[in-house]
Amino acid sequence: MKYIFCCLMLIFGAAPAVAQTNQAKSINSQEVFGNYTVHFSVFNSTFLTPDAANAAGLTRARDQVLINISVTDNRNAGGVGQAAEVSGTATNLIQQQRVLSFKTITEGDAVYYIAPLRHTNEEVMNFAIDVRPAGGAEAFTLRFSRTLYVEGR
Repeated sequence: MKYIFCCLMLIFGAAPAVAQTNQAKSINSQEVFGNYTVHFSVFNSTFLTPDAANAAGLTRARDQVLINISVTDNRNAGGVGQAAEVSGTATNLIQQQRVLSFKTITEGDAVYYIAPLRHTNEEVMNFAIDVRPAGGAEAFTLRFSRTLYVEGR
């Protein structure tokens, strides 16, 4: 499993650019909420090797992205992802909403959350991700949009 985490973290910075190709603006991949930073990325599931996908129980498909969420506590040095309750939705431009089913991935001290999402080519998705850090009294909502592309088109 450590391989999967390393692979995902390497993709973390590059993946948003691939998921949203041909867009001029900078793509934000983290947001600070008080003492917590939520790191997020959306990348094509085919970026994972078949072995890494199998080990994590994830499906690879040309028309499927993975939403990756990690929460860090800004008060602790080290920046490893910590436990949280994560849920959310993805809504396209004609207001079709899909509930995201996040899977918890734990590797050593790091915890992150992955949700698969099937899509059509050039589909714009608006994400609303609710996050409540473990032990945190307050939940917060992360909102972002991405244009998704079917791999190999």
